[in-house]
Amino acid sequence: MTPDHDVIIVGAGPAGLAAAQYAARAALDTLVIEQMAPGGQALIIDTLENYPGFPEPISGFELAQRFETQARNFGASFLNATVKRISKKEKVFEVETTKGVLTSYAVILASGAAHRKLGIPGEKEYTGRGVSYCATCDGPFFKGKRMLVVGGGDAACDEAMYLSKLTDKIVHIHRRDRFRAQKALAQRVLNNPHIEVRFNTVAVEIRGEEVNGVKKVSSVLLKRVDTGETYEEPIDAVFIFIGSDPQTGFVEGVEKDESGYIITNQEMMSSIPGLFAAGDVRNTPFRQIVVGAGEGAVAAHCAAKYIDELKGEAYE
Repeated sequence: MTPDHDVIIVGAGPAGLAAAQYAARAALDTLVIEQMAPGGQALIIDTLENYPGFPEPISGFELAQRFETQARNFGASFLNATVKRISKKEKVFEVETTKGVLTSYAVILASGAAHRKLGIPGEKEYTGRGVSYCATCDGPFFKGKRMLVVGGGDAACDEAMYLSKLTDKIVHIHRRDRFRAQKALAQRVLNNPHIEVRFNTVAVEIRGEEVNGVKKVSSVLLKRVDTGETYEEPIDAVFIFIGSDPQTGFVEGVEKDESGYIITNQEMMSSIPGLFAAGDVRNTPFRQIVVGAGEGAVAAHCAAKYIDELKGEAYE
């Protein structure tokens, strides 16, 4: 059976787009499947200052566009669809999507991860009504308002810095006694006069009110984890950045770690021959755009080698 494509890449974030560029450049028939817009979580980064080669900050949106343009220029094709299931029959992968079943010799998973939820009362009810997981998307709606940022990693600190341009009334909470973000980024948040940092603090309930028939956030019940004290804080918007869950539920029989991230070898190949993983979906120790792009390049290079071996065309 001759498959539809040499390689199918699931996800068009930085890892998937880099993989697409390298796979297409290696003369592989390359298809990228993305359910949203190419760029992934890079799209929500307002100012990216640590990507090599860009001494002046660039937006995640612009960088993602450049990634996509390069991939298309090398010949990669794109399909807007949702992947429902991936399985392997003999030497060919079947990728079931909302737009039909596609086949390939190799698959590169770059499906990323979804925002983790707090799971507290009011979070679901007020999502889109003051509760958000994207500062650049929703921050401008609350310019000059009182905002709460939840989380202690790079994303939380990045987004808090962005929001501090919109208001001088930010409360930033983290459940531990210090941030886990990179030190330089954490220090900027701590030094920012528009951000009030409260460690050892968690949100236990998001409360709201109805104004002119529209529900919106009005306050958050906070708790000190060290003393057990609870108190209500007036808040207009809650931005939650507490990590992500890998999007791997549609893959059958692949080895994952306890958190659901795909385990690979140094060639980015998973426990299933021909199935590669790159970026936030992989059990990588450091989740950054530059890391995802590098892993995508390695995955594509090794996928090309794997396909050559399948076809009996490997260079000896």
